Amino acid sequence: MAKQRVLTGITTTGTPHLGNYVGAIRPAIEASRDASMESFFFLADYHALIKCQDPALVRQSTKEIAATWLALGLDTDKAVFYRQSDIPEIPELTWVLNCNAAKGLMNRAHAYKAAVQANEEAGEDPDFAVTMGLFSYPVLMAADILMFNAHHIPVGKDQIQHVEMARDIAGRFNHNFADVFTLPEAVVDDSVAVLQGLDGRKMSKSYSNTIPLFLTEKQLKKHINKIKTNLLEPGEPKDPDDSTVFQVWSAFADEAETARMRGEFEKGIAWGEAKKQLFELVNAEIGEARERYTQLMDDPGYIEETLLKGAERAREHSSALIAKVREAVGISAIR
Repeated sequence: MAKQRVLTGITTTGTPHLGNYVGAIRPAIEASRDASMESFFFLADYHALIKCQDPALVRQSTKEIAATWLALGLDTDKAVFYRQSDIPEIPELTWVLNCNAAKGLMNRAHAYKAAVQANEEAGEDPDFAVTMGLFSYPVLMAADILMFNAHHIPVGKDQIQHVEMARDIAGRFNHNFADVFTLPEAVVDDSVAVLQGLDGRKMSKSYSNTIPLFLTEKQLKKHINKIKTNLLEPGEPKDPDDSTVFQVWSAFADEAETARMRGEFEKGIAWGEAKKQLFELVNAEIGEARERYTQLMDDPGYIEETLLKGAERAREHSSALIAKVREAVGISAIR
């Protein structure tokens, strides 16, 4: 039986934080150890250009994200780990898919609709500051997925639409030309935690409320101490289900430790003590990887070599598939 393929992309526009680790990186690395699956992980640096015009930031983020995945134990002999821009077949496939993607479908993309709504509310032209990158990036995402005929795409609920668009585009191509593409399915794991940030909202670079993953011990403790809490005094019972401290604790602790901390909240643990224990818990899990991360950041040549090896493996798949696509659409040798 053929192995099922799983594909995940990470946009290179920021520093990995605890929310990325708990929600995407940790479960993806665990899943990549499943011998029945083929895992593809890529650094989505073309996607980064849609919302970031700072070359130094894109370069630094690429380095940090690659080092993070490697430091956390991604086995690049098993998983295919590559940089999107090292695969020239991806932009080629993007153009072919652009010629098959309905504009009406792109009009319904959440990000584009949100940009239009914001412009209209501000009294601007609906398409003010909307680039073709923003408008058509679901096609680039479709190319990322379809290039490797991935079966399962782990995403958050806000990304389901893009996988469905990739499926629509693939189905239209298969109908018009040849049965080249696997129809992908979005996979949403409701058991994976969506971490709250320092202010209680979802941890996100957009809200500037993140806790970067590989801070020094001193900086990690300082950030955890910044987590917003209420004014309840030590000894006063606290609601664990309304606490960012407890929510982060639950994402790192096992069932027994989670139950113990729930009891401590009900007995009125002091916020300072709860944060102290949270720091110790998080630090214990990521401490060893932090050391490895620091070593990798000091050895960019190793990171680059690893990504280029991954690109070689990825291109074994992408070059074969683009040949099928070219043949299907009539771009082929004259014979």
